[in-house]
Amino acid sequence: MIDELISKMTLEQKAAQMIQVPVAMVGMEKAKEWARKGVGSFLHVLGDDARELQRIAVEQSELKIPVVFGIDAIHGHCLNRNATIFPSQLAMASSWDRDLVRRVGHATAAEVATDGLHWTFSPVLCLGRDARWGRINETFGEDKYLAGELGASIIKGYQGDDLSADDSVLACAKHFIAYGEATGARDAYDTEVTYRKIKDEFLPPFKKAVEAGCATFMTAYGSVDGTPFTIDRKTLHNILREELKFDGFLITDWDNVNALIRRQRVCDNIGDASALAAKAGNDMIMCSTEFYEGIIEQVRSGKIEEKYLDEAVRHILTIKLRMGLFEKPDKKGVPGSIGCEAHRKTSLEAARKSITVLKNDGILPVNKKNIRRIAVIGPNADDIRAQYGDWTYFTHPVPGRFTEPQRPYVTLLEGIKESLKDSDIEVAYAYGCSVNGRGYYKGDYPDTGAFMEQVYQDNSHDNDGSKEMPYINEAAEIAKKADLIILALGDNYNQAGEYNDRADLNLSGMQEALVRILSTMKIPIITVLISSKPLAIPQIVNWSDAVVCAFNGGMYGGQAASEAIFGDFNPQGRLPISFPVMTGQVPVYYNQFPGWHEGRYVDCPKEPLFAFGEGLSYTWYEYSNLKFDKETKTVSVDVSNKGSVKGVETVQVYIDDVVSSVMTAVKNLAGFDKVELEPGQTKTVSIKLEDDSFSVVLPDETRVIEPGEFVIMAGHSSKDEDLIKLSVEL
Repeated sequence: MIDELISKMTLEQKAAQMIQVPVAMVGMEKAKEWARKGVGSFLHVLGDDARELQRIAVEQSELKIPVVFGIDAIHGHCLNRNATIFPSQLAMASSWDRDLVRRVGHATAAEVATDGLHWTFSPVLCLGRDARWGRINETFGEDKYLAGELGASIIKGYQGDDLSADDSVLACAKHFIAYGEATGARDAYDTEVTYRKIKDEFLPPFKKAVEAGCATFMTAYGSVDGTPFTIDRKTLHNILREELKFDGFLITDWDNVNALIRRQRVCDNIGDASALAAKAGNDMIMCSTEFYEGIIEQVRSGKIEEKYLDEAVRHILTIKLRMGLFEKPDKKGVPGSIGCEAHRKTSLEAARKSITVLKNDGILPVNKKNIRRIAVIGPNADDIRAQYGDWTYFTHPVPGRFTEPQRPYVTLLEGIKESLKDSDIEVAYAYGCSVNGRGYYKGDYPDTGAFMEQVYQDNSHDNDGSKEMPYINEAAEIAKKADLIILALGDNYNQAGEYNDRADLNLSGMQEALVRILSTMKIPIITVLISSKPLAIPQIVNWSDAVVCAFNGGMYGGQAASEAIFGDFNPQGRLPISFPVMTGQVPVYYNQFPGWHEGRYVDCPKEPLFAFGEGLSYTWYEYSNLKFDKETKTVSVDVSNKGSVKGVETVQVYIDDVVSSVMTAVKNLAGFDKVELEPGQTKTVSIKLEDDSFSVVLPDETRVIEPGEFVIMAGHSSKDEDLIKLSVEL
């Protein structure tokens, strides 16, 4: 069928099939013209508008090829204000729960499909190894194994067993590849890594995506060693198609083809840029609609063979056929699923499992009998925008820029009030200070060309904080009368995402000054970090009796944090990413190479503030009897709950290749599992390891397992003191 269809297509129809048109930018009338022309895809259009464009495509275009509709459903179908908003990908990664992540993907798919759409641009499989990067919140953290496992899980959730099912949508693994490793953590900048490093560190999550059946991949912004990813045939064709055997279709990121001219300056005209993008292996071109005329001119002038277009169109049509679009172009989804109760329950479960306790001097869980008055203070205590983070209807609405919050949701303040509604405890609230440090303001920036400059000004250090002092003083007066202070600090949505990389990971604005003043009162402080990333907060940790990391917890993030504080459940979150002591310490990811001079700066500790895999429970665990079966490559270890509370422990297994022909990390995560234990209970946990866990990538880019000594480690976190070890010869 596909070959027959391609044989009937004109050059213009092939070029149109390779285009994805952003409806919010061109408008509906122009989009309708593209539908009649036989366009391949539309971006960022919802509901009835999508169904109208599909009707035009299948009724009024010459070949009646259905359109595939894409949307950025990054942590839920969040551009639809009525949809379920889940915790961010980074927050969900704190759960270390494959099944939970799969179920979140499945719920998201059902809601996206019910809106008449077919495709989500998720998951991000880049590694979050430099917290200054604005898109850290979109990653599954710093580790390739964890990212690969959770990425495969959410892909299976999105796509299910059958791409044509009503509750299935296409997943998109992005950004291919090493995009998150851009120099200086500057988004979309050059990535100074070798192909050996790419294959060793950044390719494994994408390999698992292919193995999970991921239908689409997305080309990265940026470049590798000066060559834009958009035109790097080695990564897009040789590695992705030939080595990984990817059989779906590949789409560029936003306006990548025009960026070859306007930003990266490797081309001076759209024709050359279009030809290079097509030859490299891109099948669909996002937003650069000029590609249509450019590629047609290049083929007609003989500068590119039409076979490249045939190959791209074949990849696109193959996926459309697998989706059943030719038989059912109007995606029905699951009526009633958008924002339904079952999905909201999953969002709450995800928020609960993502809560990670980083410090506890014994104050958690809070004993309500000892408290008469609680002061809830901080800019993120009652700010749903901060709690949601990036990629929601606040940050990327369709259409328009800003909108009002849509219930249901529960902020931390609301969650605390709900937790205490049956008690005699009084709750007082004070804003304290703004996140950005420009004084107390409500509302949003105007939708003007000055938006990015305003973001810079809000995050600068040009003010003396005088506008904040009345609100800090108000907070201090409220705190004086309290038995307990619960602080909600962190960042906001204009400090995360594309364009929003940070040079300073300290708490912005007057937040640290606020905490310093409150700490002098000698009243217990519980700090809840609501943020898009790990921040450098050593003083906050010192001044606090407990620190709870909530990241961007979705619509019920505030409820989950409150419940954890008051002991309604035993927290089980573990960090998927390390926290720096100070900005200049980054990168602080756990699996670095060994090195000279103790691997530290003279003015900073060697170890991170909090390490990958860390997270406290209201009980504690003991590991013993570590064994390794060489034949099956299975690790077994006994885990005991030594406390008085039932808990869920995340058992982590690491490997150290002691001597190898290329340098290897001091340890790499090789497996993990979760085990529920009653007080006093011991269970044996067995984890089968993959062959690749013992392998290295050589300078010729081949992956091999070299014989020799390996150290197997199992325990509570990546920290040496949390691991028991066993040396084996393979």
